[in-house]
This record gives sequence, C-alpha cells and structure tokens, in this order.
Amino acid sequence: MKLYLATLSIFASTTSHYAHGFGISRNLKNTPTVSTSTNINMVASTIDSPATTDTDAITAENPLKVLIAGGGVGGLALAKALDNMPNVQPVVLERTDQFKRFGGPIQLASNALQVLKEMDESVYEQILEKFTFTGDKMNGIKDGIRNEWYAKFDLATPAEQRQMAYTGVIERPNLQEIYLKNLSEGVVQNGDGVMSYEVDPKTNAVSVTMESGAVHTGDVLIGADGIWSNVRATMRNEPARGDGSGVSYSGYTVFAGELNYDSFDNGEVGYKVYIGPQQYFVITDIGQGRYQWYAFLARAPGSAQDEEKPDGSSKYLQNIFTGWSGDIHHILKATQEDEIEQRDLYDRPPTVLKSWVDGPVALTGDAIHAMMPNLGQGGCQAIEDAFVLEQLLKGVEKRSQINGVLSTYTSRRLIRSASVQGLSRFASDIIIRGFDTPAKIVKAEDGSIKFENFNYAGIVTKMLQPILPIFFSVQFNFLYEGWKNEWPIDFKAALGVTLVGGFILLLGGGEIGLGMLGLEGLAGEIVGADVIGTEGAEDIISNLSNFL
Repeated sequence: MKLYLATLSIFASTTSHYAHGFGISRNLKNTPTVSTSTNINMVASTIDSPATTDTDAITAENPLKVLIAGGGVGGLALAKALDNMPNVQPVVLERTDQFKRFGGPIQLASNALQVLKEMDESVYEQILEKFTFTGDKMNGIKDGIRNEWYAKFDLATPAEQRQMAYTGVIERPNLQEIYLKNLSEGVVQNGDGVMSYEVDPKTNAVSVTMESGAVHTGDVLIGADGIWSNVRATMRNEPARGDGSGVSYSGYTVFAGELNYDSFDNGEVGYKVYIGPQQYFVITDIGQGRYQWYAFLARAPGSAQDEEKPDGSSKYLQNIFTGWSGDIHHILKATQEDEIEQRDLYDRPPTVLKSWVDGPVALTGDAIHAMMPNLGQGGCQAIEDAFVLEQLLKGVEKRSQINGVLSTYTSRRLIRSASVQGLSRFASDIIIRGFDTPAKIVKAEDGSIKFENFNYAGIVTKMLQPILPIFFSVQFNFLYEGWKNEWPIDFKAALGVTLVGGFILLLGGGEIGLGMLGLEGLAGEIVGADVIGTEGAEDIISNLSNFL
C-alpha cells in the first residue's frame, strides 16, 4: 500500500508542476580481433578500441556503439531495434554462458504487443505464431472458498477499441529464439557479466568492466541487467543487493507450477484468480494444453528454506489451501514436484528522486522499475523502455547529443513506469491484506437466514465487488492508452486510476470504517451469529439491500 501511496504522490507532484538473463550464445562481430576468449574464465584484457574521439559525427563508418548489459526481453528488443539502424552497433553482454531452453511463459499485454509491432513487424508476426491469446477469453477473480465468480476482467474491449492485439502469453524460450534468429550474427556475446563501468570525463566514452576482468568500451551503456543490477549499483554507488540497494522484499513468496493439464474450461477461460484470507491462487492457460499456476502467500523472507515441507510442495500447498476450491486441489494433485518452484518476490519503489541516467549510461527494465507480477507488466514495461530508447537514438547524429537524449528518455518513462509499479504492488496488497471471503446472505432449506463471513474484511470485499470492474476498466485503459509514451503522464487516465484506486485502498486498508458507512451497529449484531430465524429477516435484508 505504501508503494501505491507513493504513486499517488507522484501524480500530485506532476499535476502541480523473473530477472536478468535469457541465457544466450552468440559471438561478437564487427569488433577488432583480440587474442583472448570471451569465456567467463578469461583473464583480464581490453576488448574493443576506445570510442572514436576525432569526430563527433555518427556514421555508418563510425557507428554509435551501444553496449547493453543483460539479454532479457528488454535488452533483446532494444538490440533488435538498434540492429536495424545502419549507424548503430549494438552489443549485448550476457552473463549466462550458453542458450538454454528454460523459464516459463511471459505475458505480453496489448500495450507491449503494439510496441513490438511498431518496432519490428516481422518479429511481431513471428511472436504471434507462437502466441496464446488470453485477452479474448473469460478472465477474472473467483471466490476461493465458494468457487463463484467474484469479478471479471474485460481485457478485450480496451484492446478492440484501439485495434490492438489481445493480451496473451508466449514461452520465454520461444521468444528468445525469435530474437536470436533475427539479430545479426555477433550482436550477442555470452559468458561474462557486467560488473561496473566508468565514464571518461574528456571523451564521454564508457568503459565497462566484466566479471572476468575484461573491459569493453562504447559510446552508450544500457543497464538491462535485472533487479540486482550492477550498472545501477555503480551509477548510485550502492550495493546491488541487500541493505542500501533500494530493492525491498514485497512480503510475499510465490510457488509456481507449469504442467500439461486437461482443464475443464480450456478454451473458455484465460486466467482465474482465487481470493481468500491472506493468500490467493492463480490458474492460467498458457497454450498447447499447458497450464501455469501461482500460489501467493504472505510470508517472511527466506520461507523457502525455513518452512519444512517433508511431503513436498504440492502436499504443503494442498494443506495451506484446505477448504478452498476443488479446482485448486485438482491442479495441485496433477503437478509433479519437479514442476514446482518457489521464490520470494522483490520489487523497488518508484524511482523519483534518483536519476535513471549518468551521462551516456541509462537503466531499463527491472534494473530501474522492478515490479510485482500481478499485472503481468514487468516485461511489457521493459519493452516500452526499449521503444522510447529506439525512437530517441534513431534521431541522434552526434555523440555530444547522447546525454541529453537519455535525459529525455527518463522524463518520458518515469511517471508511467512508476504508476504501473504502484498498481502492481497495490494489486498484491489489496488482494492479500484487504480481501477475504465475501460476506454473503444464504437462505437455508428451512427458511432461516445464514450470514456468512460478516466481518469487516468480508463486508468490504462484498462492497468492492461492483467497484472492481470499474477499476479494472480504468486500469486497462490506462495501460493500453499510454504505450507511445509521448507525454510524461496521461492525466485523464491517471486521475481515474487515482480516484477509484484511492477509494479501494482506503476501504480495503481499513481507513474507512463501518461506522462511516452507517453499518457498524448492524454488523455488530450479525457478527458471531451464523443463523437467525425468519422473523425479522426481511427487515435486515431490506436494510442491507442497498449495501449489498
């Protein structure tokens, strides 16, 4: 919630005035021959001649050399865009020593797909060939206990109104292979990660020191090296991990499973979020008869090592979700132990006071705006970063323009990315800490009335039921409308997100009490009494009708 409040403060001030590395195997091209290997075990050596200093002009004969630290989705998207420019020479420096087929699916929402289409339509078409659409199906939140739909997301209408492709997923290895196949030979170099950099105050050239001790020199360095970014650590003179790094534990751990699964609603439902007290469960269709699920739990950091699971993760989660929907237990029982992994979730608060750039060095993706996975926007925002950088670098004619261009990149991306960060954390906090099984009035066979879960959280969850579809509509319109990043912020969309989201935050966080809603006395009479007779029930139901 603090992160969402920080986002609200960003709106106010504006008005008034899965981590790095795809594992890629390629060789460097168009660089001077060196006598050492680029394997991670190589001894320290200097690779590449320093940036040309006798001319400021950027030409095909003297191209702008852009070093990209990290071969994640943002790094590869940027590399491909720059590779299309005759006056630019991109080099991706990837820590992982070889390309491997690993990593689960990644969601590409409509805003990211539109960006990819603008950047390279051929790559975009190849992505769609391997793509599974979810935005054209039923998506939403279900009551985890009763297995009833609580609220549904309309992902299709906002996309259709803008003539965008529907949101969906693609396997990371397939996305990797598409980019590797389309990049020029030698753009990607593997087996050595970026450790630090230094900017020459006279020439503005960037010298990058690798883990092996090798050195690369270029005109620009883009830090796309993930949440534990060494580029960011060097820029801000802070550790890459731990205290002082700016990276904080979210308060949540997640179990993830991926498997072949014969779901009863295959082809009809894209993804389902099952809500309940202090935890939630997600099941999503990832295509070709495969499914992925996530179990989000509020836990202290390190719970993966601290909590014993003698019978394995599947059995552990079945116990945790005792009494929840049979859908959850069915997919858990179908999942093998080697198909499950657990990780703690970390993110970063919006970076407002600290710069994204240091002269010819800039940060992108998780290195600067790591976010919770709830909106599926982490990779999408990295792609938007790449899009803005492509646009700006395309128009650069002189090396002396670089610092100013990167500052413009920051101004165009800062507020939007911070907003998405805040929304992602807000979604986690409100679902886990604010939501419960919705309050419900049930009429028994004998005519008596039963009040289920009439506590504060249950009542608030029920009150939010008609509001959430409005918020989701505003949220998705905000995400899909601003993909061009032409302005620092879309004020109309931001205002809608702020007002509706702010109300939900206050209500879910307990800032608006039942007394303020005129329900405190009524709820007090009901809580603790599961069943009442038919006498007087009509009066109570009448009093609650407007509320529920």
